[in-house]
Amino acid sequence: MTVAHGSVPHTRQLRGQGPEPVERERELALLVELTRRTAAGDPALVMLEGPDGIGKTTLLRALVAQARAEDLRVVHTTAGQEGERLPLSTAHALLAGLDADVARTPLTAWTNPPGASGTDARWRGLPFYDVDGASPSFGVLAELHEVVRSAAGDGPLVIVVDDADEADTASLRFLAHTARRLAGLPVLLALARRSGADEPALNDVAALPLCRLVRPRPLTSEGIGLLTLRLLGSKTDAAFQESCLAATNGNPLLATRLLTALREERLPLTADHVASVPGQHIHALRLRAAGLLHRHPAATVQAARALAVLGDRATPENGARLALLDCSVFARSLLALVSNGLVTSNGDGSWSYSHALVRNVVLADMTDDERDAVHGRAARLLHDDGASPSEVAEHLCHAPSTARQPWAAAVLRDAAREAVLHASPIRAVELLRACVPEDAAEAGDPSLLFELGVAEMGVDAEASVRHLTSALDGATEPKLRLRALGALAEALTRQGQVARAADLLARCRSEAALPASGLADPQLMEAQLLIAATANRAAYTELLQTVPFDLSLPGDTPGQRALLASRAVISASRMDRVAEAVAAARTVIGRGTTTTDAPIYLGVAASGLLYADLPHEAEAAYQKLLIGADALLDPTYRSLLALSAEAHQRLGALEQALRASAAALAGVTVARATPYEALPLAARLHALLDQGDLAQADLLDAEIPDPVQDDSWQWNEVVSARGRLYLAKEDPTRALAHFEECARRQAGWQRTSPAVSPWWYWAGRTHLALGDRASAVALAERAVADARSAGLPCALGSGLELWAAATTGDDQRPALLEEAEQVLMGTRAALWLARVRVARGQALQRLGYKKAAREVLRQGWEEAYGVGSVPLHTVAYRALLATGARPRRPVSRGPGALTQSESQVARLAADGRSNAYIAETLFVTRRTVEVHLTSVYRKLGLTGRRELRDSLESQDFHDAGHGQ
Repeated sequence: MTVAHGSVPHTRQLRGQGPEPVERERELALLVELTRRTAAGDPALVMLEGPDGIGKTTLLRALVAQARAEDLRVVHTTAGQEGERLPLSTAHALLAGLDADVARTPLTAWTNPPGASGTDARWRGLPFYDVDGASPSFGVLAELHEVVRSAAGDGPLVIVVDDADEADTASLRFLAHTARRLAGLPVLLALARRSGADEPALNDVAALPLCRLVRPRPLTSEGIGLLTLRLLGSKTDAAFQESCLAATNGNPLLATRLLTALREERLPLTADHVASVPGQHIHALRLRAAGLLHRHPAATVQAARALAVLGDRATPENGARLALLDCSVFARSLLALVSNGLVTSNGDGSWSYSHALVRNVVLADMTDDERDAVHGRAARLLHDDGASPSEVAEHLCHAPSTARQPWAAAVLRDAAREAVLHASPIRAVELLRACVPEDAAEAGDPSLLFELGVAEMGVDAEASVRHLTSALDGATEPKLRLRALGALAEALTRQGQVARAADLLARCRSEAALPASGLADPQLMEAQLLIAATANRAAYTELLQTVPFDLSLPGDTPGQRALLASRAVISASRMDRVAEAVAAARTVIGRGTTTTDAPIYLGVAASGLLYADLPHEAEAAYQKLLIGADALLDPTYRSLLALSAEAHQRLGALEQALRASAAALAGVTVARATPYEALPLAARLHALLDQGDLAQADLLDAEIPDPVQDDSWQWNEVVSARGRLYLAKEDPTRALAHFEECARRQAGWQRTSPAVSPWWYWAGRTHLALGDRASAVALAERAVADARSAGLPCALGSGLELWAAATTGDDQRPALLEEAEQVLMGTRAALWLARVRVARGQALQRLGYKKAAREVLRQGWEEAYGVGSVPLHTVAYRALLATGARPRRPVSRGPGALTQSESQVARLAADGRSNAYIAETLFVTRRTVEVHLTSVYRKLGLTGRRELRDSLESQDFHDAGHGQ
């Protein structure tokens, strides 16, 4: 269908008309300016962000009207309402209006999506790909973008997407792809999303220089007065306006609902009739909704309650069955509710309440027994229809009488297991407690009590011990008894009751000695205790004094390997027989597999290598585990990402460290971070400081909660990173306070190895900034001595560099730095090596050896550029100039450094093509393809194909490599 200038395509309309915007003059002026700019042939990009009801849709509606007034073509849609979020469904809903342009575009693979009619005008002539919903290929995105480019060639175009955060992931990737390529196109792209929606693609769009971010503010009391005048034609006093503002928090939608309710109830416009109560429940609106509801027959009330219980997008069939009504009666009841403005149709055969407040009013109108009964029927109805356990469990949590039935308990347990796999222990506890009444816990099903106790371990320690004790006492099956024994010992250790946990370990050893047992594994249980103790410093200290640390186990069984891994990481962190710890960790990694060993212990073994100053070996092990892990279901996945980020940062692979830490923190609210998020936060802070991005580091630090309030060892690294940030901000006094706190905490956790954390190095640098060379030398000497004795090369190299910086004799520095350089050359710690080379070059220059200094400085300068460390690169550049050198451009990095042939190979490889296919397509040998790919990985700082596609897109490869 051709879209004429100023016409409306068949895409879904923006939601219904509302009052003229109030107090939105600045936002409207900006939208007018962007529209006129697009009409003149320039690109524009705007994102509206705010909570529901703040007026985003109203502003988009005004934008569309302005675009039509400027005689621009407009395509718009509201995301997330069609196609059940099929891949690219939102993109197709937009591009369907441009099919005349599509017909002139040489695209391939044109088919209809599953379930789409061949005559459906929405899909006719549009490209549909059988793509991975989360990762459409670069080629697919490029072809879809070409549709936009072709359409823009015929004249200015406005693309509007409301509720963009509800779009499918593939469409979001398309929108981000197009947003990065608006340069030179007369296209205005306008997106709206809810506050708090954390969609990476939309975050990327918002961060683009072209993007204008608009956050409509709540109405003021004067705005409430103007809105009242426009809606009701009445002037009001300040007290009424302030009361409305307090009741609605300035939300235009809620204010409109409140004023409409007052008008329809014919209530005076006075402050007495407006109340602000918790949860933003508006008193007048509640009165109106409840009054309207009870004016209807009983059947309509039953239909309203069924719809409220089922929630949004309830189908008439399920609603009728739940309300115990005939389908025709239920349909008539819905129409009656629609006529009163309580319910709206979603346009896809389902129905919703006009606002969550209305639904809450209907739910609150039911008695506890009525809610229990209706939710119980809803659970059974959904269960019989094959709904997921989590959907059914949502109703069972509100139906205690039904939750105790055997079928319901089974559903709740299944839903709880799903919650555990998705790292939601609080939800798992809530679901399991629904089928384990507290008054009957001791006499309950032992297996159910065991699951509840395990779920409560990190949520409610006392309840966990209580339920696991009951499970152990009631269990008769040997395997369950031993699992309960191990879990109880772990829970007791977390709570600090080490003596009781040790008694259980002895009990486990006794049961393992019984001929008929064959199930007990005391070694695995001891490993559990060691890992559990890392959540409680007092328990950790006590346990280390009571258990042996034999590192000579052969590692033939999973239990032995788990115990070796636990002992190895602790030994390495406290610098106790490091060489034996390394051998033990390598044994675990070499003999263990994810099919026979729990991934947590393989990751622990890799951490033993990390703390033994072998970050390259640790990173290789982390990557192997990450490749085999399920990102959604494996609870260790985020921990592995966090550890991988730390290993990358130690190796100087800063971009990889930032990507891994971002993935580990995806969906996390930093202000509510737990110890599990502390490690990726610390790694991210260090990587940002290494890159010289002080502004981003400062913004991140401002969100992090005070780590001193939590004694967990993971926060030690955040304390250290925060101290380094203060040092970078030239506040050495505050920096030193943080490093001293970190030193105290590390000693308390017996994390005394200089390879565990670089806090001591940055503390030494802080002492130098304060003019205290003696303290800096003392730190350096101790680190060097410890690193030499334990065989820690990275710590030794950085310690020698600190010593050289702190010493007063210029003639001593080159020797210390030369040794540091030789030590670090045997590692892969690229950033530390670059630091040492720059320092050695400066030392040689001060002694007058300019030629030698230039050679060393140039090498350090290029290495600093290669790892992306702007501060170190700047220092090296200035030092080179001081030697009389005129440094040329260093070895290029990034997409702009790729040759045309490398760009072609990279693009095909990113699309998933094999080396043989690429060679045949480009008429080169496979060896040439391999050489080009190796060069691409080096220039982009990647380790393989897995990272290639995301890197090309995030760095705007297409524009950089092809000049578009």
